[in-house]
Amino acid sequence: MPLFDIPQSSRGPVWRHWTLRYTAALAATGLALFIWFLWPVMRQDPFVIFITAVIVSARFFSFGPALLCTAASGLAIDYFALEPRFSFSLSVNDYGRLSVFIAVSVLAAGLARQRSRAQTRAEQIQRQMAAMVESSDDAILTGDLKGIITSWNRGAERLYGYSAAEAIGMPVDVLGPPERPEEIPGITRKVMRGEPIQHHTSERIRKDGTRIAVDISLSPIRNERGEVIGKSSIAHDITAQQRSEEALRRNEKLATAGRLAAAVAHEINNPLEAVTNLIYLARHRPQGQDQYLEMAEKEVLRVAAIAQQMLGFVREASSPAPLNVAATLDDVLQLYLRPVHEKHIRVDKTYDPAVEIQGFAGELRQLFSNLILNALDALDEGGRLTLHVARAHEWSNGGRNGLHRTGARITIADNGSGIQPTNLTRIFEPFYSTKGDSGTGLGLWLSHGIVQKHQGSIRVRSRTTAGASGTVFSVFLPDTAERTQTSKASPESSAQLREAEDLAS
Repeated sequence: MPLFDIPQSSRGPVWRHWTLRYTAALAATGLALFIWFLWPVMRQDPFVIFITAVIVSARFFSFGPALLCTAASGLAIDYFALEPRFSFSLSVNDYGRLSVFIAVSVLAAGLARQRSRAQTRAEQIQRQMAAMVESSDDAILTGDLKGIITSWNRGAERLYGYSAAEAIGMPVDVLGPPERPEEIPGITRKVMRGEPIQHHTSERIRKDGTRIAVDISLSPIRNERGEVIGKSSIAHDITAQQRSEEALRRNEKLATAGRLAAAVAHEINNPLEAVTNLIYLARHRPQGQDQYLEMAEKEVLRVAAIAQQMLGFVREASSPAPLNVAATLDDVLQLYLRPVHEKHIRVDKTYDPAVEIQGFAGELRQLFSNLILNALDALDEGGRLTLHVARAHEWSNGGRNGLHRTGARITIADNGSGIQPTNLTRIFEPFYSTKGDSGTGLGLWLSHGIVQKHQGSIRVRSRTTAGASGTVFSVFLPDTAERTQTSKASPESSAQLREAEDLAS
């Protein structure tokens, strides 16, 4: 069933040939004259029935036939209705009345023609909109106040698998995932309050039971009085897009693991060499071999710890777990000690060891790794890297009587070359890199996605002026995704932001 259906009765007959239209206009005049003869009441004011004939002619047969009807009606009134009857002689008074009738008829015909043209244009636009809706690749449907589907286009048939006959009259809740029964009713209530919803990402269930990822936009439907009488929904299949993005994330994670391989190999090589020497000493010096074996065991444990850190980048957790932010950041930093030492970079660390959040350890390691690696790439010989972890708050509504959350503020700053202002607005876009062929353009895009997954925020500030260049990434991660409370802004938030922005100077 099309979303816009124009009943044939509202379109009126289509009069194509001019002879039919002008003949019909004369017939309307004859009918008016017949009614005037047959109905004595009309004889008191013959202009009423004849002006009706003019309006009908203008409405259905166009402006030209309406003018013919006006002329014919004027002659009929003069000859049959006005005294002396059956003659074309007019008194001054009758001449004035007839002139007013002709003027009013022409005006009424013009207005009727404009209304007819407007209605025709509206019907054409409505038919065009209906055709656009029907041919759209997106699923477009409407529902009433009770959540019952009232229209269903071909895109919806292709996306959800239900035909229009099956879907119309069906509750829209059937399309929702069973483990989230309140999602669609909650969205419906919000839309019925007059609030549009843009780009809501969710899952829907097809007729065959398969799941699809969709991006949905919903809008309220209002009547002439502005009352909400239903809702319209436009859904776009983003299943392939999500799979592609997930593949990019996995590939970037593997690429990061590959970049770390050299650092891990270097870190493992030292304890392995020590183990080899200790085993040699234990073999050739029987006395005190327990001491050598104990030292070898410590070095083996060190190798295991490095390997465990490496696994943290590729393992995926199914649910968030308690995480010490400072310890996790410092573990990641240990993997980059070789480039730090080679470039004689000074590392300033200010950690609050008590800061813990609920998060995905592997993904946060990936986040910290990307930001630290970017900072190291930007630093020259003898540069400075600043790492800061502290308990923090974040406010909405600009910090004025809004919601605020507690969590961790992680600041990673360098006094390197900085980022040009033209590049600063695009650094979180996929495949956008300022490193040329050495960068994939996915690191910061992936980092932004990780922060969003933890319902946090990431901000960047950079300077490129001589003597005061550098870049600061400030990341806020809430304690838990759901923890929010209402409070007034505190001076602490402004102070932390100023501190973070000044770290690179």
